[in-house]
Amino acid sequence: IYADPAKRLELYFRPKDPYCHPVCANRFPTSTMLLRVRRSTKKKQQQLDAEEQIQPEVQFEMEILGIVTTVYKFQGMSDFQYLAMHSGPDGKQTSMYDKVLMLKPEKEEFFNRDLPLYIPPPIFSRLDTPVDYFYRPDIQHREGYNNPQVSGENLIGLSRARRPHNAIFVNFDDEEIPTKPLDAAVQNWKKVCTNPVDKKVEEELRKLFEVRPVWSRNAVKANISVHPDKLKVLLPYLAYYMLTGPWRSLWVRFGYDPRKHPEAKIYQVLDFRIRCGMKYGYAATDMPVKAKRSTYNYSLPITVKKQGSHTVSVHDLKQGLGSAGTSGAKKPPSSRYKLKESIYIFREGALPPYRQMFYQLCDLNVESLQKIIHRNDGTESECTERDGWCLAKTSDDLRDSMSLMIKQIIRSTRPALFSNTTSNEDGKEQLAYESGEDEDDEEEEEEDFKPSDGSENEMETEILDYV
Repeated sequence: IYADPAKRLELYFRPKDPYCHPVCANRFPTSTMLLRVRRSTKKKQQQLDAEEQIQPEVQFEMEILGIVTTVYKFQGMSDFQYLAMHSGPDGKQTSMYDKVLMLKPEKEEFFNRDLPLYIPPPIFSRLDTPVDYFYRPDIQHREGYNNPQVSGENLIGLSRARRPHNAIFVNFDDEEIPTKPLDAAVQNWKKVCTNPVDKKVEEELRKLFEVRPVWSRNAVKANISVHPDKLKVLLPYLAYYMLTGPWRSLWVRFGYDPRKHPEAKIYQVLDFRIRCGMKYGYAATDMPVKAKRSTYNYSLPITVKKQGSHTVSVHDLKQGLGSAGTSGAKKPPSSRYKLKESIYIFREGALPPYRQMFYQLCDLNVESLQKIIHRNDGTESECTERDGWCLAKTSDDLRDSMSLMIKQIIRSTRPALFSNTTSNEDGKEQLAYESGEDEDDEEEEEEDFKPSDGSENEMETEILDYV
């Protein structure tokens, strides 16, 4: 728990009871000292009022053992505890633990016994702090009534107000494409653009769209250094967002319609997911590329995970205020928010940082993959929603070739996984792709970038940022 600052410390009052619901402690930074205090007593004889009384002499010795920088505080309320009990006809409670808990391998008779019905609750309270729900009665409107737009004065309506980023969304079936941003987007960016650095970022992004009319958000973040919150306001100022089709989840320069330009096929998106399973020769647990999140690292959703302000502790002053322990380890402003190229470029011999990646076809820097993409150059006749300007099933052919490369990289880094493999697929696996970075480097790269905060699907997450 201590190794992960986002997790809470759990306390079980009955550790051996699987039905016990814990209480949780939140993590706080502190600057306190751990003391060792010794209390020594010496007997001293004194004469008081002609009577002999023995009064002890107490002495305290104090020693500082160290500095405490982190403390866990149990501030929440205890939840209801649900016991495996059965109430008999006479009201007597009988324990059912010996009947419902299988502590050792049992025979068939153990499962065929007639037992009272015992159904634990499906979920406990999600919050351990008191909150006001502010219940509102259902309002009966006359027929034909439509809810007004959500505003500060009217809070009854949609579950969440539309976020004020003012992006323009375009579907593949839409006939027209926007040529300029919304007035609200312009005003929003002018309100945020308050210093020369923001103006410089705007010019850099404008030049990127001049060189290449279609960009993914990750590709932009890898080419310019801009705060993520400001990028959310800047992108709708210069481009519109494609929701469906071969350019889905990408930002397109205003006035540019990729459906009318066959050369725009190199900007199409490829949803690539690393294949794993025993039929591929390795399981998910053997993957050198970790998943974005796992059920094994699940933390109880019973509190608002909001990082508090970190007070400067004595330990911080001693180690320095830099991110790596020294003040000189802080990244310069010019590259503070920049991502690595591997987050949007696929290279031969290197593993992707995540198991699911969204690549643009022009960012697949492998000659064999580019040959698949350009098979129909000059003969493009129709732009379809599934394949765009490419031949049918081009995406499937690209995924097959990339999966073969990934398998060869894993084979070279972990040959023990394939020690029992006796045959190769179509003879293609004779090629040996060497990994450009070892496993530890890949893990560090994953920790540097977290593209998705609410969903395993980055495309869905980005849409939710603007809707």
